[in-house]
Formats: sequence, structure tokens, C-alpha cells
Amino acid sequence: MSDATLVSHTPVQLMRRWAVDYFNSHDASVAHEFIVPSYTLEIGDYTFAGRDEQWLPAVQQQMQAFPGMGMTVHQLICSHDRVATYFSEHGSSGGRTAVWSGVGIYRSNGNQLTGCVAQEDYMTRQRQLKSGISDAVEPPSPNPWDTEALTPNPEAEAMVRQYLLNAWPVSLPAVRCDDEHITGMPLKFEVTGVEFTELFSSGEYVAFHARQTGFYRGGFAGLQSCKTPMLLNTNGILHVQNAQVVSGRVIRDRLGLKARLQKAAP
Repeated sequence: MSDATLVSHTPVQLMRRWAVDYFNSHDASVAHEFIVPSYTLEIGDYTFAGRDEQWLPAVQQQMQAFPGMGMTVHQLICSHDRVATYFSEHGSSGGRTAVWSGVGIYRSNGNQLTGCVAQEDYMTRQRQLKSGISDAVEPPSPNPWDTEALTPNPEAEAMVRQYLLNAWPVSLPAVRCDDEHITGMPLKFEVTGVEFTELFSSGEYVAFHARQTGFYRGGFAGLQSCKTPMLLNTNGILHVQNAQVVSGRVIRDRLGLKARLQKAAP
């Protein structure tokens, strides 16, 4: 499709094409219709720049490892130029099945998707592939493609900025982090600072990508508390009511944090 034939699409319509036409169909050819050539994915410590040069080959490699892999969308929120989704990917590799969740924030220019910053819980995927016991897929959203942009909420955004200065684990069970609700093994991380590279609100919901800095205090088997400051990449969608975070879903790059801790260990 040439630039001359592009038509306006909402971020939700583009996300539907991404999930249904491209990802769940394993059809890379359609990606050229609604994703710009300069598309860049930022995930954890990695950046895949260029739709054809790096991003599509990286996803294809994962699809080869999980030939029947699919995506289930659990939640969407959107603005006029961005859409955030809480999703799960699931499939089998080498005879073992895994389900792992993620939160992605996609940017749109009004015609095509231009980029994404995401976190996926690859540590929980490792756990399931090792044990041979798959987690269950959470229920899908009944109407993700009917999602509409709601009025931005600066007060809710300010509350989320403040909330993410708190230490992990959080005391609110309705905020689900990674697979802690399944394993009962929370990551303990003392937050000393936060940098936001993405944050937007749609009514009472706030989506974000944050680069948290602080100190690891426990949660990984065999790794003790560390005195060296660490980076923790974090994505989420939080629900704010009455000036309080009341629920939400958070995915953090635990594998990246673990790798840095192992490198810093004496």
C-alpha cells in the first residue's frame, strides 16, 4: 500500500489489525499495510529498529519457536494517538506449553503504527517451559475493539507517577504484578527514582512505561540483596478512583534485572 492510498484509522483499529490480521494469523505480509517502515519496538533492554530490518525478523524467530502462538487481549485503553493493551501470548515449544502476559503501548500517526514500548513476562514463560506445567489463560476482554478514547485525566496521571515511587511489592492485591499471584514469590525492590518514557490516561485508566531505579532486596532464588543501584523497566495499566490506585496490571523486566544482578554479584 502506497502513502497515497493511506486512510485514517483510530489506534484501536490499527491494534485490531496488529492482533488479528498479523500476529494471530502469523502473516507478516499484511504488516506493511499498517506499520511504518521505521517502526521501532523497545522491550526491556532491547530496541528493534526498522520494521523489515529488525522487528519483523525478531517476531518471526519467536513464531518459529512457538509455531501455534497466539495472543489474547484482556484490556485496551486509548487516546487519539496511542493505544495500550494488556495481553497474554501463549503457545507450545518443544512439546511444552506456556502462557505469558505483557503490557504494550503503541503509537499511531493516524494512519499506521509507528512504534511500541512493551514488557513481556519472559521469566514466567521460562518457569512453565522448565516445569512442563502451563498456567491458564486469563479471560479475554469481551469487546476490545469497541474501546473509545476517554477524556485525559491529569489527576490520575499524577497519582500514578507518585504510586510508582513506592517499593515493590505493593500492598494492594488488586494490582497484579508479573506472575506473583501464581507463584507467591514477590520481587522486592526499593524504588529511589522513576523516569517515564510513556504515560497517558483515558478516563480513570493510566498506561505507562517507567524506568525505575533503586535497590534489589530479594525475590530471586540464589540472589541476595544488592547494594548497587539497579534499573527495572516497568509497564502497566492502572485504575485510579478517588485519588487512589485501586487495581491494575503491571509487567516488569525481571529477566533484565536478574541479568544485571548476576553481573554485579561478586
